[in-house]
Amino acid sequence: MTDRVLPTPDKYASCSYDEKIVSFYEGQFECVYILLHPFFKPTAIDIERFCPSAWPDKHEIINGCDSISWREIIELSGLNSLSDIDVGLRTSIGGLKKEFSNEQFSNKLAELEQENIIHPQEGDIPPLLENRLLRTIKELGHNWLWVGDEFGTERKSHRIDDLLEKDEIPSHGCVFTHDHSLLVTTHWDSHCSFLCSSKEVIEKILSLDPFEGFYCTPNTEVYWGTYEI
Repeated sequence: MTDRVLPTPDKYASCSYDEKIVSFYEGQFECVYILLHPFFKPTAIDIERFCPSAWPDKHEIINGCDSISWREIIELSGLNSLSDIDVGLRTSIGGLKKEFSNEQFSNKLAELEQENIIHPQEGDIPPLLENRLLRTIKELGHNWLWVGDEFGTERKSHRIDDLLEKDEIPSHGCVFTHDHSLLVTTHWDSHCSFLCSSKEVIEKILSLDPFEGFYCTPNTEVYWGTYEI
């Protein structure tokens, strides 16, 4: 019997894994910007709802929670850097090998739960970023987007206006333009997403909405918090 081997994923429709991010997308995208998933605090939702069986939907979170930046978390937690937060979050979900994990960082973030501050979810474009991103992409002149899985094996075209109203992006999914000039994707074990395009396009997006994050260097890896950026 012949083994079934998937074709090599299209870079414009797939996620980088366990490697240097810029080199993975070489030949497809000039730049990658790390979009940090915000922490958040409910203002109009009972904190008890934030459990797997009753987790609020996308629009409930958008309308009922305040976003908290990673820079604010540094001040609130006493951690020293974005990397400390990244390691703390990954440690809390068991996403790092023992030699890279840091329980002290994880515990400092856990203490924020006493103030009803909720950690960002790993592996998904969060509600508090999703519609902001969609609106900026639409302002660039795009009306339709492909939405696919993390491996680029399944995809469906959606109007951006419909995506704004619904919750159609799958876990670890990829969102990319029809001309293959822009990709937003989320690594399954990360509390950040990758915005991939040209430097000019990313700068336009950041001028429309200053998303918290940073540009990848040629040395930035998926598990970027485990070493000096």
